[in-house]
Amino acid sequence: MGHGHGHGHGAADMPASASGRYSRRLAAAFVVLLAFFALEAVVGYLTSSLALLSDAGHMLTDVLGVGMALAAITAARLPTAGKRTFGWYRVEVLAALANAVLLFGVAGYILVEAVGRFLEPPEVAGAPMMLTALAGLAANLVVFFLLRKGADESLNVRGAYLEVVADSIGSVGVLLGGALAWAFGWYLADPVVAVAVGLFVVPRTWKLARQALRILVQQAPEGVDVPAMHRELAELPDVTEVHDLHVWTLTSGMEVASAHLTTPSGADHGEVLQNAQRLLAERYRIEHATLQVEPVECARRCQALTW
Repeated sequence: MGHGHGHGHGAADMPASASGRYSRRLAAAFVVLLAFFALEAVVGYLTSSLALLSDAGHMLTDVLGVGMALAAITAARLPTAGKRTFGWYRVEVLAALANAVLLFGVAGYILVEAVGRFLEPPEVAGAPMMLTALAGLAANLVVFFLLRKGADESLNVRGAYLEVVADSIGSVGVLLGGALAWAFGWYLADPVVAVAVGLFVVPRTWKLARQALRILVQQAPEGVDVPAMHRELAELPDVTEVHDLHVWTLTSGMEVASAHLTTPSGADHGEVLQNAQRLLAERYRIEHATLQVEPVECARRCQALTW
């Protein structure tokens, strides 16, 4: 294909995924959530409190979500071998999508359960329900602060974080419902709070799922104007045409690009490559780019391709 010049690193040389910096925090969050899930499940069983058992089920999704996030980070650190030239970075995105599916299931369960309770509100053991929900809320707040910063940088950590946020609100709801049942005997508070939690979870879960799917189908990253990038590359000195331009996200914080840059005969390919690298790094913050600089006579081979 003529004179090919590339830039970038192999998967083994890539910088660690942003979520990798939060593996210790995820591990601590996993331990805290697992301990309080066990507490809620045991107290819920001993007191026959359906509300606590439901909240324990919700906390179990947090345990699974954080566990999947931790497993994804561990997998992403595994060495590249054989055909896995990009390593295991996409496992993080798959875990985020699995978390979203899990959250949709929890939200659906909450809404269905709420309908049944509207029709026949059960009696609630207010005092033990309140105390255990308060302990669960404390656990969620600890995990909330452990994961808050990482949620801005990693899609995977964000999935676990959203589950904890939703469960924190659920714990507040259980606490409020227990207080109303204990003080006034108003058992309808439980399904009302459950519906509010479900409506809170669904739109945030949809956003997470959409972000994960956008990466999996290799759409251009949000905020990257691909036509503008194409135009600016074509306007570089000694670049006569740009084709096969692709921009995608490998995983959170890892944007990747590839392109063919056509030049007239006799052009300095090294200078063209450096100019293109600088443009992508400074204008679009894309450090990993594979660029092929080719004279016009070699570009005809690319034009013959059908895809």
